[in-house]
Amino acid sequence: MSAGGAGLAAGPQPKGVQDLIDRIREEGVRQAREEAGRIIDEAERKAAKMLADAREEAQRLRDQAHEEIEAERVAAIEALKLSARDTVLHLESQVFTAFERFVERLVTKSLCDICFIRSLVLVLAGHAVEEFIEDKDIQILISEAILTGEPDEKLRDIGKETILGLSSDMLREGVELLPADDVQGGARVRLVDDKLEIDLTDKAVSKLLSERLLPRFRAILEGIE
Repeated sequence: MSAGGAGLAAGPQPKGVQDLIDRIREEGVRQAREEAGRIIDEAERKAAKMLADAREEAQRLRDQAHEEIEAERVAAIEALKLSARDTVLHLESQVFTAFERFVERLVTKSLCDICFIRSLVLVLAGHAVEEFIEDKDIQILISEAILTGEPDEKLRDIGKETILGLSSDMLREGVELLPADDVQGGARVRLVDDKLEIDLTDKAVSKLLSERLLPRFRAILEGIE
């Protein structure tokens, strides 16, 4: 019985069963292939998307980097322009300041000359008074150092020979010479009754000349003229 049973189990399978097994195997293989194909397609799709995303991100980074570089380039150019403009303005300011000081030195040197001041006093006390401020009491304020000679003895002697050497008939009645510690060169004319002063000091003349000369000097410097 046992031997016979074992022989039956090991025998060939019926055709229907074998076909079923074959179909199951083929179906399994087909489904496996389809699943493998689906997995491969999905992997390829994901890989393609990742590659496209990577390329898009790379392009975005390149564009961003380009924009940042361009912005930095523009900012650098603007900074250079601003620096150049500031440098030019600073140089112009220095040149104009030096020009103003040059004019001031020339004017001060001329208006501090004692002989010039003597002539100025004579004009103010003579023709100018008769023509413009006739019959008015005036005070002519000149440098205290020139009028009094303090503290320079040599200057005092020169002052005596020039300013104080003016004879009384050179100055009309009502004209008074006064020392002023704030006057270095030139003079200030004070109309006593009118409480009015005419500033002809070196500072006032220097300022007036600078205001008149600077625009022309600027035009020449900038090449306009």
